[in-house]
Amino acid sequence: MPPKKQIAIKAIKATPQGSYSAKDIYVLEGLEPVRKRPGMYIGSTGASGLHHLIWEVVDNAIDEAMAGFCDQIEVALLPQDRVFVRDNGRGIPVDKHKQTGKSALETVLTTLHAGGKFGGESYKVSGGLHGVGVSVVNALSIYLRAEVCRDGFLYIQEYQRGKAKSKMKKIGRCLNNGTTIVFCPDRDIFKDAQFSFKEILDHLRRQAYLTRGVKIIIHDWRQVAEKEVAEYFSNGQGKQKKTPFVVDKKAPSDVLAADSYAFYFEGGLISYVGYLNRRQKVKHEHIFYAHKEQDSIDVEVACQYTDDISGLEMSFANNIITGEGGMHLTGFRTAFTRTLNDYARKNNFLKNSEENLTGDDVREGLTAVISIKIKEPQFEGQTKTKLGNPEARSAVELVVADALEEYLEKNPQDARDILGKCILASKARQAAKAARDTVIRKGVLDGLALPGKLADCSSRKPEECELYIVEGDSAGGSAKQGRDRNFQAILPLRGKILNVEKARLDKALTSKEIKALVIALGTAIAETFDLSKLRYHRIIIMTDADVDGAHIRTLLLTLFFRYFPQLIEQGHLYIAQPPLYQIKAGKQIQYAYNEADKNEIIQAFKKAAGAKNKVKTTKAQIAAKTVTPEEEKVTGLAVQRYKGLGEMNPGQLWETTMDPQNRVMKIVTIADAKQADEIFDILMGNEVAPRKRFIQNKAKEVRNLDI
Repeated sequence: MPPKKQIAIKAIKATPQGSYSAKDIYVLEGLEPVRKRPGMYIGSTGASGLHHLIWEVVDNAIDEAMAGFCDQIEVALLPQDRVFVRDNGRGIPVDKHKQTGKSALETVLTTLHAGGKFGGESYKVSGGLHGVGVSVVNALSIYLRAEVCRDGFLYIQEYQRGKAKSKMKKIGRCLNNGTTIVFCPDRDIFKDAQFSFKEILDHLRRQAYLTRGVKIIIHDWRQVAEKEVAEYFSNGQGKQKKTPFVVDKKAPSDVLAADSYAFYFEGGLISYVGYLNRRQKVKHEHIFYAHKEQDSIDVEVACQYTDDISGLEMSFANNIITGEGGMHLTGFRTAFTRTLNDYARKNNFLKNSEENLTGDDVREGLTAVISIKIKEPQFEGQTKTKLGNPEARSAVELVVADALEEYLEKNPQDARDILGKCILASKARQAAKAARDTVIRKGVLDGLALPGKLADCSSRKPEECELYIVEGDSAGGSAKQGRDRNFQAILPLRGKILNVEKARLDKALTSKEIKALVIALGTAIAETFDLSKLRYHRIIIMTDADVDGAHIRTLLLTLFFRYFPQLIEQGHLYIAQPPLYQIKAGKQIQYAYNEADKNEIIQAFKKAAGAKNKVKTTKAQIAAKTVTPEEEKVTGLAVQRYKGLGEMNPGQLWETTMDPQNRVMKIVTIADAKQADEIFDILMGNEVAPRKRFIQNKAKEVRNLDI
């Protein structure tokens, strides 16, 4: 039977006369749709899409592990943008496929929606149920090489941009089964992205936690000599003593070993929760753990409380992280809240007159990992961010409720510690509600009166308006005079605001500066937050370019991250970039925003001046370091280093930092919420040791520290 054409896509091409006929219909065959619209299959052609290629290949190996046929996976970044992934699973089938007339290997690699996960018993559970994974990787690679060791023989086939360069070849014998994929992403599609070894490490470490008993080895050998890499990955052309699937052998040199990591966790989710809480002070000794198959769904849950006021929930379906949660997470939350309330009532932790603990109360400080294995997962899209199976909710709910009730009965001290934490959170929530209502009510009673220190703009259209948060009255004065009053509002803050990482909301709202900011934004805060009431669609943090300014900026970012994350997610938060230097040559003035800018401008002035005569400088200038020896050589050159925004007059501040035509701003984003949460914990939390280690590790990266 001849191969069937894959996916026909209609494209309407309008001619000047508006005709539309058969010649305007384009049929994309094989993997052409992937190359035409890669974002539909991997989310984007940026860094996330580039890494998604690795995840797709690794997912196939993880599926083999979950099926019980693989216990070792090896991943390497190689020179010339190549990626190497191999496993010791069963190996992709190589026999002839009846429907396509090609080998099963070529069918899998060149046909969308082809795989062993649509029926039969090859995979009981799998993350890659769309069947487009490895074929998409092939389509988006300028080169791909597949090696399969199966039933004692080694098979090889090479591809270019999704098309086979030759037929599959049987080249010799090998000892162990397995699959090796080597691919090189097509830089015509992925133009600027570079692989992040840290992102790969984090992802594969997580996979090792989720797949208990599987060893995952990762190498970063992009700078290693090609000869050494070739020796390590040599397949020996069929020689049994050199099979590519024995991944325990040592690297041939110290250079290779230095950039290699191996993950293997017998503890599974228990180990994962311990890892996530490694920098936290835990509230109880025993990690809660539940693992049971319910209604043909494998449910595994682990969690533990810390003394933090924020929590962390991570949910997975078939080892795929579901960043937007889904039914399994809903089932966990329902069971956890109900069971803790039942236990609290039964054991008199809550009196009859007291209200029940809410979901927010029981999740404060809770680190939880929920992982299920399900036969037919219903993901939203290929990127799999949310699980929609209703049966997952009931299965998780039943397993967690039974296991948690038993855990609390068997560990009464842990139960007391947990309920104590939850009840404290409940009382803090009620106090915070009272404080929040007071702040909001004050705004209402005053006729939506805004803080007296706020210099508001005249426009009442939020999409036009922007709010500058500045430090101190001096900078505030310059900003108020220099701004465009039509759409720019100025809110000066006095001193450093409260560190909300160490304070609950009720205490945070006792701060006059934070209260002023909440009222100015108009959105309220916490549970009553309403994005539709935001008064300014651009909120701009503008602080001095010194250590104090950086500290104030970090405190404000902590506040927004903890209590206004929606503003960051929706792209409303920015950081202004005032210049560091004013460089003046005669009547010409230019501004430099960093050292590189300064040097470039100085060189341009030198070239334009065409003179090497030294300029006399005052002792005060030299003492203030406003002129360097190199800069003295430039005729008529004066360099001013701005220590603060207040040093600029209103005109300069407008021209350099506030004028939409000239200004430079950074938009604040959250690429990885978990990593961001961890960084804020380190920098702003109570524990000193992690902060000290962070500073020691990052100290060498600091340049031109201004103290």
